[in-house]
This record gives sequence, structure tokens and C-alpha cells, in this order.
Amino acid sequence: MSNLDRQAALSVCGGRGFVVAEPVRELLTPRHVQLGESTEVRRLLPNLGRRMVGAWAFVDHYGPDDIADEPGMQVPPHPHMGLQTVSWLHEGEVLHRDSLGSLETIRPRELGLMTSGRAISHSEESPRPHAAMLHGAQLWVALPDAHRHVEPHFQHHTDLPTVIAPGLTATVILGTLDDTTSPGTAYTPIVGADLALSRGAEARLPLDPDFEYAVLSMSGEAEVDGVPVLPGSMLYLGCGRTELPLRAESEAGLMLLGGEPFEEEIVMWWNFVGRTQDDITQAREGWMNGDRFGSVRGYDGAPLPAPALPPVPLKPRGRVR
Repeated sequence: MSNLDRQAALSVCGGRGFVVAEPVRELLTPRHVQLGESTEVRRLLPNLGRRMVGAWAFVDHYGPDDIADEPGMQVPPHPHMGLQTVSWLHEGEVLHRDSLGSLETIRPRELGLMTSGRAISHSEESPRPHAAMLHGAQLWVALPDAHRHVEPHFQHHTDLPTVIAPGLTATVILGTLDDTTSPGTAYTPIVGADLALSRGAEARLPLDPDFEYAVLSMSGEAEVDGVPVLPGSMLYLGCGRTELPLRAESEAGLMLLGGEPFEEEIVMWWNFVGRTQDDITQAREGWMNGDRFGSVRGYDGAPLPAPALPPVPLKPRGRVR
């Protein structure tokens, strides 16, 4: 999925100065963004005052949307560098195409993991015909400097491991949870897990105290460490936790996102993650010139043009606390 903002701002993210080193309960309010003709997303990261959670640098939640008589998701070819995209669905399907020639349909509880590395382009669309409902999340993981120029590649995993407790099934999407590891390739200590809670469930999820965490609510009524988290909102939890109390009034779906705090400061703009403004400028020129990111074949439509870069130099933002 792309950041389709035509007035995209340059942002400085990462660095331990942005991390809360103790347990907190910080509820993040989403920003509503239109994505294509019929899909509105709730953007949780980057957020005012909270840019990253571990290496997780971008989180969009969308749906559930009734797209029976709509085109559904239609994201034209666009570029990425310096990051991984994670596609995760609860309902519907998304057809992925990329400049490597990949063509895969991502279905609920399957991992679509694209590592952009030095450069890739891709498109995402609802298949034709498609299911009536669409509901999911799109996330980005920033690549550390040692791996941000790796060769691009795409992985599709249909069978993911689970951690099971009374009233709770946790599907490990990326990284490791409770000694259970996803087959998806990770480049930093990280975890992403889908949490399915049954009605009336009360559980305590084991955590790594060296990680910072957040929980995204996908559906239902749940409390995370005593805080009600409504669908489409995210609770930032800080660091220093060894377990996380969960409680569900109804069947509920959550996503646990966490990881070792990202040491490096990064520059994020549009669909690029770099280290300097020059990185971003060169990537934009490479996309507009057509000489870096390859081409996506088979999508019925033109590629996305890059927005204009901001006219003022990037300045590091202040620390959160």
C-alpha cells in the first residue's frame, strides 16, 4: 500500500530519544486518509508525537468496508525503498504485483511481505471479481542501515505459527513471540502478531521488557492493560513490560506490534525511507525518470507520479520525552 498524500511531509523518525523507557498507556488517535476511489484508511503511524514503534514506521487500518458494488482497493504502481511492507487481512483479498514479476493474491491471515531494499515498485488491487467485504492493515518496517540496500524480494506465507492460551490465539506474523517465530524474514529484533480473543477472554501475553510495544484494535471490544481500545485506534505501551493483560467483552481482534527501539534516525517521505534528504531527492528523481525502480506489468492504469518535495530543508523534530 502506498502513502497517497500529494503533500507528503519529510519526517525524522527513530532514535532512542523518541522512546518511552517505561510502561505507559498512550492512546493514539488515527488520521483519516482517502486511498483510491472507495477505501478510507485510518493512519496510526506516523502519528503526532509518536513516529515509530520498534522498527514499525507506518500503520494503516482499513475497513471493514462493503465493496460488493465498488472497485475496492485500487493502488496504482508506486515505488518503495529502505523498508518492508506487511500486508495483513481479516476479510477480502488483495492482488499484489511488483517489478520483480511477483503476482500473488493475499487472503485473510496470510502474510504478504515485500522487502524493498534498494528499490522496488508494486501495485495492490482488489481482484475482479472480489469478495464483498475488505478489512485489514498495511504496515511498514524500516530497514536498518546495514540492510537497507539489500536486493528486493517478495514472500508469501500462507501457514503461520500460533501461540495458544485459553481464550486467545496469537498468530505470529513477523519476528518472535513467546519463542515462536514467523517464517517471514526480519532484519531487526521485532514482533508482529494477530491476536484473536474469544468473548469473555482474560489472558496475559508474555512480552520482552527490552521491546517497546503498541496494540492496534481491528475489531470487537477489548481492554489492553485496563484501557478500552476501540477498533481503528492504537494504544502505545512503552517499554519495560514482561506481560500484557488482555480482556475481551466480545470476540475481538487485535494486532500486537513491538520491537527493540530503532537506534538510527531515519528520514521518511512519501514511500521512501532514507537517512538524508539527498537520499529522498535521489529516490524521487529515480522514480520520475524511470531508471531505478523497475516497472509493474499487468496493472490496468498509469503509475503514481511522485508529489513535489517540500521547498524547505528538513529539520529534526523535537524529542517526545
